[in-house]
Amino acid sequence: RGVHRLNRDHDGRVKCVACYMCATACPAHCIDIVAAPAPAAWKDREKYPETFVIDELRCIYCGMCEEACPVDAIELTTLYDLTGLSREQMVFDKEKLLSVFDQTTTAG
Repeated sequence: RGVHRLNRDHDGRVKCVACYMCATACPAHCIDIVAAPAPAAWKDREKYPETFVIDELRCIYCGMCEEACPVDAIELTTLYDLTGLSREQMVFDKEKLLSVFDQTTTAG
C-alpha cells in the first residue's frame, strides 16, 4: 500500500461526503476532516470536506480508511516513493490528495 489519494467523481468534484467513517476507523488517528455544507448546486450530497488532512508519517498504511469509506472516496495507491524534507511536507491536505488522484489516473 502506498500514498493516499482522494478520488474525484464524474464531475471532477471531491468524491468524499465528509461522513467521518475513515477518520473513525483509523487506528493511528492520522485523518482530520472538517465538514462544510455542500454548495447549493451539488444536489447529490449534504456536505463535503472543507478540509481533509492525512499525516502520512503517522499513518500505518493498514487500509482501514479505504475499507470504511462508503463512497470509495479514499484509496491507497501504488506510489511508494514518499519523501519529504520536513514534517509539514508529509502532511497531505485535500489539494495534495486530489493531485495524487490526478497524477495516478493520467499515468495509468
